[in-house]
Amino acid sequence: MTNKQQVIDRFTSYITIDTQSDPKSETTPSTKKQWDLANKLVEELKDMGMQDVSIDENAYIMATLPTNVNHEIPTIGFVAHFDTTPDYSGTNVNPQIINDYDGGDIVLNKTENIVLSPDYFEDLKQYKGQTLITTDGTTLLGADDKAGITEIMEAMKYLIDHPEIKHGNIRVGFTPDEEIGRGAHKFDVKKFGAEWAYTMDGSQIGELEYENFNAAGVIVKFKGKSVHPGYAKNKMVNAVLLANEFLSLLPPREVPQHTSEREGFFHFYSIKGDIELTEIEGIIRDHDRNNFEARKQLVNQIADDLKQKYNDDIISIEISDQYYNMREKVEPVFHIVEIAEEAMKQLNIEPIIKPIRGGTDGSQLSYMGLPCPNIFAGGHNFHGRYEYVPVESMQKAIEVIIKIAEITATKYLN
Repeated sequence: MTNKQQVIDRFTSYITIDTQSDPKSETTPSTKKQWDLANKLVEELKDMGMQDVSIDENAYIMATLPTNVNHEIPTIGFVAHFDTTPDYSGTNVNPQIINDYDGGDIVLNKTENIVLSPDYFEDLKQYKGQTLITTDGTTLLGADDKAGITEIMEAMKYLIDHPEIKHGNIRVGFTPDEEIGRGAHKFDVKKFGAEWAYTMDGSQIGELEYENFNAAGVIVKFKGKSVHPGYAKNKMVNAVLLANEFLSLLPPREVPQHTSEREGFFHFYSIKGDIELTEIEGIIRDHDRNNFEARKQLVNQIADDLKQKYNDDIISIEISDQYYNMREKVEPVFHIVEIAEEAMKQLNIEPIIKPIRGGTDGSQLSYMGLPCPNIFAGGHNFHGRYEYVPVESMQKAIEVIIKIAEITATKYLN
């Protein structure tokens, strides 16, 4: 078992560095402040004895732990991202350490009466008696995915300090801008040189995921005509109402708040504009590729029907695919999932194999030639003030990384 305080110290040193990404930026990384943690990680990798440590002009970090056996073993990799979501503040993160959690309410912020309660967040109940790291109620925590970075770093240090544990070449990769969907965009798979990898970017202990949503983004613009409302009959075209009509024609129950597991959805999250021009933005998600294509077709059909009802110039629609279900690329090399599953079982962790209701760097990397299932990092309630992570889950994730390396070395012994 790795040293608990060492894990806490490393994790808190990362989360107190603001690395929020920005979807409106066109640079990589999308924010300059991501360099602060990126440069720190590079120095730490060098100091612990990792080889071939590099950081490119876009802040993609790679490093190698060289093999310590004589027989040939496939090079494997572990990947995590160092940015945090733009959805919630990551500035001045002030973590709270809850030792020997008693199973009750945790007051995050007494002044603002912000409480993390197992009555609402039932997963808390399974961590009674453990050490939790929470927010102070004013920011997110950053366990997504600085827990993953901590775990990879601690696992590499442990393997360096314990050469009796046999392993092949291990590549480490840390990426910017995952939270805005660009984490893999400039990842050099050839340079990384691994046969397969694992993202350490899941949630609760035991999660092992090799399928995710097919994803597309949607932007719909509505053009109207503004006329004095007192004299608007048969003249005004209200773009706000057109947008509302468009949204009303979508299946009302096929939205995030009414779907789970492999059920897909339409999610329009932004509307802005006025009578003359209104724009809505959304996403389309589905695990099944045929259903995914049908959802895109439905959105286009609604737009076409409204064009016929009014006129062709009144609506413009743009649908862009973002990523696809990694299952298609992972299933042909399913032994990489089985190795991770076996690692968990040997550590008395019950594998929770389920589809991701989202995407990771791994989903894009899998289509770039690097099959990349996702493993738990331990955190809960990502992207908000109620985020927390049990330290014991992080320790188990570190052990899983080590065990995967060990099993891989053994598997290819003969």
